[in-house]
Amino acid sequence: MPLPSMKDQFAALIATPSVSCTQPGLDQSNSAVIELLAGWLTELGFSCDIQQVSPGKFNLLASFGSGPGGLVLAGHSDTVPFDGALWQTDPLKLTEVDGRWVGLGSCDMKGFFALAIEAVKPLLDQPFKQPLLILATCDEESSMSGARALADAGRPLGRAAVIGEPTGLKPIRMHKGIMMERIDILGRSGHSSDPRLGHSALEAMHDAMGELRGLRLQWQREFRNPQFSVPQPTLNFGCIHGGDNPNRICGQCSMEFDLRPLPGMDPQVLRAAIRQKLEPIAERHQVKIDYAPLFPEVPPFEQAEDAELVRVAERLTGHRAEAVAFGTEAPYLQRLGCETLVLGPGDIACAHQPGEYLEMSRLQPTVQLLRQLIGHYCLTPATAG
Repeated sequence: MPLPSMKDQFAALIATPSVSCTQPGLDQSNSAVIELLAGWLTELGFSCDIQQVSPGKFNLLASFGSGPGGLVLAGHSDTVPFDGALWQTDPLKLTEVDGRWVGLGSCDMKGFFALAIEAVKPLLDQPFKQPLLILATCDEESSMSGARALADAGRPLGRAAVIGEPTGLKPIRMHKGIMMERIDILGRSGHSSDPRLGHSALEAMHDAMGELRGLRLQWQREFRNPQFSVPQPTLNFGCIHGGDNPNRICGQCSMEFDLRPLPGMDPQVLRAAIRQKLEPIAERHQVKIDYAPLFPEVPPFEQAEDAELVRVAERLTGHRAEAVAFGTEAPYLQRLGCETLVLGPGDIACAHQPGEYLEMSRLQPTVQLLRQLIGHYCLTPATAG
């Protein structure tokens, strides 16, 4: 039975939900996506190792050829949550609109796997001097538990790793860190007609957010790196939940935020500054405030500009390696001994938004670029390039 075409594979990946979210009600398993990929890659002769990270969450490591070194083409199998009412098309159906493939995960980044498979298909009858590995991880959009599990296991992967996150086909060798944090405030509910009957968690959270905004301004004055398109650290208020009725004093409020530190900013120092600001609020409002990371922080990433992978990617793309504000799994692949670069066809500006898309004009250039990288790292000298 022949493999589906690249477009059909792309469409099948988009049609297979795999939302990863900090909210349990929105979180989904990625097993169906992993099974799709493993089926296609097994048919091509890859050896597929599916690793369970947690219930319903899986990594896939597929390898063709053997030996040390080689190339890893890596990506995450999950997407962010979506609001279907804000989409002009069905987010779980690949739709062609004005020269774009539109669908959830088209850009960020399930579609990358279909392009990687298309790139390798005509090369499989050639002798591989070093292996090609295709890595699909779970939960990149929330805890990064898939990449963390790989790094903790310590199994060497390859000589070089390319992560197909949306970079507009420009090589990225540096990005900020990621801290996802949560503040829980426990007050005391009571009848709204008399404020003395309770302690409002919502009003305490209002003050907490004000202090965080002040810290954000302070850090943005103190830290700056012009290599990033967003040169300062950022702090985003992501979601908030609290209270249940207008006529009750709010007894509980929770808020989640993310902080993107620059290289050189110590997460523990940042957290200590936040705690120092929260303590007087708890005392003033007579509430209990719990503050903690949602997940361990993702460290900032930097690959040396003179690394072989950076030089090869710059030559093949015609672009100098740059820095981006968003975070990836790159630090974890580096820990496993890979020279690592972020390089993919999508545009970050449309990621995490209704109408997420991939420009069709990027499809064949991406396939050709990946084919050249596979040739450089995996094929015999006589057939490389």
